[in-house]
Amino acid sequence: MKRFLGFVIKEFNHILRDFRTLLILFAMPAVQLLIFGYAVTNELKDINVAVFDQSGDRYTRDITNKIISSEYFVFDGYLESTHDIEARFKEGRVKQIIVFEPDFGHKLMREKTADIQLLADASDANTANLVVNYTSAIIQDYVLGLRTDVGGMLQIQPEIRMMYNESMKGAYMFVPGVMALILMIVSALMTSITITREKEMGTMETLLVSPLRPLQIILGKVTPYVVLSFINAATIVVMGYFVFGLPVHGSLALLLLECLLFISVALALGIFISTMVETQQMAMFYSMIMLMLPTILLSGFIFPVENMPVVLQWLSYIVPAKYFIVIVKSIMLKGTGMAFIWKETLVLTFMMIFFIANSVRRFKIRLA
Repeated sequence: MKRFLGFVIKEFNHILRDFRTLLILFAMPAVQLLIFGYAVTNELKDINVAVFDQSGDRYTRDITNKIISSEYFVFDGYLESTHDIEARFKEGRVKQIIVFEPDFGHKLMREKTADIQLLADASDANTANLVVNYTSAIIQDYVLGLRTDVGGMLQIQPEIRMMYNESMKGAYMFVPGVMALILMIVSALMTSITITREKEMGTMETLLVSPLRPLQIILGKVTPYVVLSFINAATIVVMGYFVFGLPVHGSLALLLLECLLFISVALALGIFISTMVETQQMAMFYSMIMLMLPTILLSGFIFPVENMPVVLQWLSYIVPAKYFIVIVKSIMLKGTGMAFIWKETLVLTFMMIFFIANSVRRFKIRLA
């Protein structure tokens, strides 16, 4: 028994001295609990809403103020004409546009009924459903209060239209997210494991002292994975179209170029991870923890980023999949071009350059 207790104490001491083991045992569960607890939510918060008010009377202003004063919505301005509706949605910031018919207040008092049109961006079907349901509830609450004030059976009937996904198919939301997840995990994971395998086998040192430059070594390692991942991306697009009926309203060439850019970012991340670790096991662990969970939880794939606490919203800015999902939805569902996705494209380009430059620098340090 003493020998057994001594063995147990030795194992405890070994674990307590290993920082990486303590990190896995205590830090990772705490981080995952916090991320899941705050990110996994179906509540609405700070959803941008625009208004097209063709009446401009007291009642439309009261309804607008009641909706905006709630904790769920943020006012994004008034529209000047119906031509602005499509442009606002393509910008990607506004999730709902409220349209009041002409002579809204006069019709409400004279005919006891009036119409409001709720236009929602249904490229994210779950959020669109919540947005129109919350808005309809606020409008009905206003109607109840108005009945008490003026008397009579007043009725305001919201007409709901789901933009870009009128049939509310879940595939329209999940296919772009799954594409980002697959390309990120496969590309980054395979690249990081391939390079660390060279380290474990001892062949990396041979490559580093060869006439090849660090950049040439990196490009030689990742080029096959660029081609294979690009085929993977094209396969996902084809299956999305023929199996799930997911349209490609925008340029197919632009979509494939953006896929190639995202694959390059994922591969650069995999290379960078491989410069930080020495074993395939650690490369796999880093890739799964650093890339899979953020891609699922912080990219807007399943849960809207706007609903998350400010700290997690800040963290989402360093998640490449967040920008790629916006790009894919914009091209495939909204039919937009580079004029509407140049910011996301620029961010992904910067990330790719940043990780490649740092990977080359770390390789040079290793060579020295």
